[in-house]
Amino acid sequence: MADDGRMQGQIDLFRALADPTRLRIVHLLREMELAVGEIALVVGQSQPRVSRHVRILVESGLVDRRKEGSWVFLSLCREAASEALLALLDAAPLADSERLWIDADQARLAAVRAERARVAEDYFASHAEQWDALRSLYVPEAQVESAMAAMLGDAPLGLLLDIGTGTGRMARLFAGQAASVVAIDRSAEMLRLARGKLPELVADKVRFLAGDFNALPLPSASADTAILHQVLHYAQAPERAIAEIARTLRDEGRLLIVDFAPHEREELRVRDAHARLGFSDQQITTWFAAAGLAMERIETLAGGALTVKLWLGQRRAAPVRQLRVAGS
Repeated sequence: MADDGRMQGQIDLFRALADPTRLRIVHLLREMELAVGEIALVVGQSQPRVSRHVRILVESGLVDRRKEGSWVFLSLCREAASEALLALLDAAPLADSERLWIDADQARLAAVRAERARVAEDYFASHAEQWDALRSLYVPEAQVESAMAAMLGDAPLGLLLDIGTGTGRMARLFAGQAASVVAIDRSAEMLRLARGKLPELVADKVRFLAGDFNALPLPSASADTAILHQVLHYAQAPERAIAEIARTLRDEGRLLIVDFAPHEREELRVRDAHARLGFSDQQITTWFAAAGLAMERIETLAGGALTVKLWLGQRRAAPVRQLRVAGS
């Protein structure tokens, strides 16, 4: 009977991919997590029709469905059976017509990415001067900063990355403890503000760079500490951002993420361009592990409209390989 159940599961997987639209959806979800409406826009079909295709993919175990406020986000399931089937797709040759569909979908997906980025950029540009004030509406920053300092401790921070620096508050706060600071932001308006707020005492320590947390303009294994303060909720694919930051850390390097616990404040998505309404401890722990980081400590700061979480991860050192001498 167990074998019968396993065979039925395999049949469901292949049936789910037997439809061209569902195959296109799988290829799209390999690129990034998407809302149902965004998929409908890319494949050029109505949202109810796409929802029916999505239901079949979810029931087969190929796709995970996650409700966040009034939005539904979809991602590929990472179970072994699904991974094996995706590997099979990679190995199978594509007909010319299939390649045309995939290329066209990728072009429309780029437009979805661009629109997301445009909305966020417009928000940053229009709110740059009020950025510190907006943050203070959620949780008192003095309390958050005190918890961050306690979590990082008194030890030197080495080369510190302040990713999504905004007005540069984290760079200013921890520059004295760091050998040097690289402050990164994709918004030129934010970098202009951050430079203007930088005290002369630490100006020679801080370097500002334009860049995105999905593709940091830094070599691998070059940093000792990284801070992501109230930035991850803007990420379309948070796990990719964490993996990219982990890439830049040396062995034993640390990443401190400060963000919100899961919440239902839908207005933050609509009004403030938040892509994610908070994160659970399990989500961050899983993403840390996938990026080669061990969870060192978790802190919860309740109170106010939203709960703030602090997650500290440390990059695990690569295992040392023992050389075997022939004949030994």
